[in-house]
Amino acid sequence: PTRNRLEVLQPCVESLLARTAYPNFEILIVDNDSDDPATLAYLEQISDLKSQISDSRSEGSDSRSEVSAPSRRVRVVRFPGEFNFSAINNFGVAQTEAPIVGLLNNDLEVIHDDWLDEMVSHALRPEIGCVGAKLYYPDDRIQHAGVILGIGGVAAHAWQTHPRGAAGQAHRNLLQQNLSAVTAACLVMRREIYLQVGGLNADELKVAFNDVDFCLKVRAAGFRNFWTPYAELYHHESVSRGKEDTLEKRDRFRSEVEYMVKTWGDLLTNDPAYNPNLTLTINDFTLALPPREWPPLQ
Repeated sequence: PTRNRLEVLQPCVESLLARTAYPNFEILIVDNDSDDPATLAYLEQISDLKSQISDSRSEGSDSRSEVSAPSRRVRVVRFPGEFNFSAINNFGVAQTEAPIVGLLNNDLEVIHDDWLDEMVSHALRPEIGCVGAKLYYPDDRIQHAGVILGIGGVAAHAWQTHPRGAAGQAHRNLLQQNLSAVTAACLVMRREIYLQVGGLNADELKVAFNDVDFCLKVRAAGFRNFWTPYAELYHHESVSRGKEDTLEKRDRFRSEVEYMVKTWGDLLTNDPAYNPNLTLTINDFTLALPPREWPPLQ
């Protein structure tokens, strides 16, 4: 999804094209009412390139003489109306028949060119549902290393703000692992599973926690959610969406919290991928003092 903010969108697209070794992919940009002239010109340029390709193919000419190969990998579709992260992503998935789909924020930058190979290799495993990546802030602090249920009342990112090379408890920050949830800022999975669970909740979870809810639906359907530290990207978090800084946004966020608590109940404080002896106060897998369970698990 994107709306304006060419200064993050263009580097994101260019990094995907320049630093993705996986050979068979398409970037589908879902534009949500951009009105910035520079952004519109950029999106139009990409659309024009696609038109040139279609025209050259219909005329029987060699499209490679018309436009470079990477341009054939970008497509723009329009989603008008209010910002609804869930609805926009559901719409995007509906525009493709690819067996593997990825949800990507427009403020990502690829670090290593094997990121998509790594994520797809796990998404193809029959027991795996959602596959998440390791994301960093621009200053190389960790932004996402999986999601822990219960922290902050609903969920929070593991190891957030810790140094990039931090090994963490039992070195788990450096290890592939099953988790209850991962962020949809960079999530890869099989399209059939996405459709099977009904996609993201566009009614009750328009902006926040839709990815956690989605992952829990995937888990309830019998799949395991997976996080890998070997797919690394920078994430300029919430640059284009903004923050919960108005009364309307705070009311919407409050209703999303209430929905999550009502829907998932005790699961939010009993994460199957997180030891009950560990704290729900901070995100670094330290012991809970006093213990959350009494008597503590032996």
